[in-house]
Amino acid sequence: MLQPKKSKFRKQQKGRIKGIAFRGHELAFGSFGIKSLETCFVTGRQIEAARQAVTRYMKREGQLWIRIFPDKPITKKPAEVRMGKGKGAPEYFVAKVMPGTILFEAEGVPMEIAKEAMRLAAQKLPVTTRFIVRRDYVEEV
Repeated sequence: MLQPKKSKFRKQQKGRIKGIAFRGHELAFGSFGIKSLETCFVTGRQIEAARQAVTRYMKREGQLWIRIFPDKPITKKPAEVRMGKGKGAPEYFVAKVMPGTILFEAEGVPMEIAKEAMRLAAQKLPVTTRFIVRRDYVEEV
């Protein structure tokens, strides 16, 4: 499961995600990708489930890049604990996703395989996504 090796602070405030992505909103590595259309916190488990779905469908051919990383800790208090007594312990990590953020990129497989693999990945994620193709991509015959 994805999580930071170490961080400066154990706990963070929740905050709010607003606006659109100005970083990580264009394809940087592969020819195909999925782009987020809404705001969400994506957990490390969801990212890992999507990664497994893609690599299984692509039969480990080609290459896959994960463009988001869960670096924000989400805390939770134990069940049946009274209010007060401070903030809970870190439970899991999430990645902040804004509209326009590229989530996954792929390269080295035909377009039909990449499209289906990204569709399977999108099913595992809590955001609506769009399949995108590099502008200068040419299908090989």
